[in-house]
Amino acid sequence: MRTAEDPPEAVLRTPRAAGIAGVLCALVLGAVIVLIRTTLPAGPAAGAGRLASPSHQDTLRVVLSLVPFAGVLFLWFMGVVRDRVGKAEDRFFATLFLGSGLLFVAMLFVLAAAADSVLASYQSRGAAQPPSWGYGRHLALAVLSGYSTRMAAVFAVSTTSIGRKLGIFPRWLAWLGYLAAFYLLFIAGFVPWSELVFPVWILAVSGFLLLADRLHRRAPGAP
Repeated sequence: MRTAEDPPEAVLRTPRAAGIAGVLCALVLGAVIVLIRTTLPAGPAAGAGRLASPSHQDTLRVVLSLVPFAGVLFLWFMGVVRDRVGKAEDRFFATLFLGSGLLFVAMLFVLAAAADSVLASYQSRGAAQPPSWGYGRHLALAVLSGYSTRMAAVFAVSTTSIGRKLGIFPRWLAWLGYLAAFYLLFIAGFVPWSELVFPVWILAVSGFLLLADRLHRRAPGAP
């Protein structure tokens, strides 16, 4: 029988919830990055030619519909990870964790708005390329590779530091987090498709949380 001193059941379910939310977020976010890179390549001439195809326009619409789900799943992942930390939360790293995570979600929506403007301006002119097309394409790619990756790096550093200090993350996962953060901060802006490092890191963290929770449930005497 559970007493008043026992932790609530919601806290016991947090690791599994964090893992599931992270896996879903990594898959949706990875799909968004791949589809954006596919429909809006770096070369403006190639991008205009691709959007002339109705199939690529439909692909871009799929991206716009996936971005809100990616943002919601990322916020869910942030919430359950923060709940897992609980009262042991450090104010410095908590500020970096919350600030970078919220800014990353905001940039996802800016990215979606820029991609939507590209699609709308192209459809208004048909095959002709309006002047605003290049601006929207450049804005979408700049947000994707130049700014969201920096916030993703800060989020990876703060999350890894919190997990390492509390003993939640093993050494290999901590090193993976710091390596991913360094790559996203200093290299990703110059190498196309490097944004996929962030969803891969989220998938690694989520997979570890799910595995650790499963092993904990199988341990003798575990609640």
